[in-house]
Amino acid sequence: MKRIIALLILVFPGILAVWGIKLMRDMTFGILDAPFPKLWLQFAAGLILCVGGIGFIAGFILHRDRKRNKVQTKFKKSN
Repeated sequence: MKRIIALLILVFPGILAVWGIKLMRDMTFGILDAPFPKLWLQFAAGLILCVGGIGFIAGFILHRDRKRNKVQTKFKKSN
């Protein structure tokens, strides 16, 4: 059950990151999506979504690996 919950926690930020990549790609080709009035605003929103989604997933994996003591010494928390 824990694995299913962990998977669900990672799916939503993953979808947001993919949508951010799509927004940035569409801006590159000059395709303006509905909620954005300008292309640069669409790119900025896509960048924020992409970095936020990937950052959340990376932080989740780092936190999990720290709990299991599977990280290098430079990534371990010092108390």
